[in-house]
Amino acid sequence: MGRMNGKVALITGAGRGQGRAHAIRLAEEGADIIALDCPAQGSIPYQLATEADLDETVKRVEALDRRIIAIHGDVRTQSDLDGAVQRGMAELGQIDTVVANAGAWTVGPFWEIPEEEWKDVLDIVVHGVVRTIRAVTPHMIERGTGSMILISSGNGREGGVNYAHYITAKHGVLGFMKAVALELGPHGIRCNAILPGVVRTPILDWQGGWDLMAGGPGLGTKESMEIGGKAYALLKDVGMLPPSAISEGVLWLASDESRYVTGLEMIIDGGHLTMPGLNMANIAAMTAEQQQ
Repeated sequence: MGRMNGKVALITGAGRGQGRAHAIRLAEEGADIIALDCPAQGSIPYQLATEADLDETVKRVEALDRRIIAIHGDVRTQSDLDGAVQRGMAELGQIDTVVANAGAWTVGPFWEIPEEEWKDVLDIVVHGVVRTIRAVTPHMIERGTGSMILISSGNGREGGVNYAHYITAKHGVLGFMKAVALELGPHGIRCNAILPGVVRTPILDWQGGWDLMAGGPGLGTKESMEIGGKAYALLKDVGMLPPSAISEGVLWLASDESRYVTGLEMIIDGGHLTMPGLNMANIAAMTAEQQQ
């Protein structure tokens, strides 16, 4: 305990899923939190985080006796992020780490995805990361220190079918991370990225996500998501990862334990990117268990 004592973390997409898990884990180790979420819906077909979701994050962090500022904001708007930084500095005094976590996706063949969905996914997933980092950079340069953590994806390293806009954006996050690490290293600021595998969050838990796991429109059920997660991981008995698995990486990169690390692509995916394909042994074991 106490690996983040005296530190303040700004987290985007903190209302639920990975963002909430990151806020809780950093608070458990002593950090105060600036939590930004509750964006406009736009063209995203499933429900984005709500005010009630963000309130729950606040409740969970406050239960750990840490301070938290909840900000309704959208990473598609630079002024929302600039305002979050200004308020965080005014009320908490500093920002030591930033976790650019907010994300969204839709599904469909790349030539059929409506232009508005392309724009929204890229605007949230990659441009939102850029805006977040731009907002906090002057403050970190002034202090001569800081840890920037960009949430990319295993899809930042590989292709995939029926979500080309998301894959494009996640590749972009890695390129941006490398550029930022080079530009800000001389200022004492570290910038790293985490590449999660399939994580059990609301971004996957809707019909489009189920169908993607099942292999076609209208074929998916909630169970399809669990089966697909089993095929994705290399490790035995590992399927969809809990958000807390990614939070452990966030904690290490935010803490002084990683003070000599920058420009890193940290992969947390149950071994997926090591495999040449899918892990059918996990699927077979799951099927046999269900038949007993």
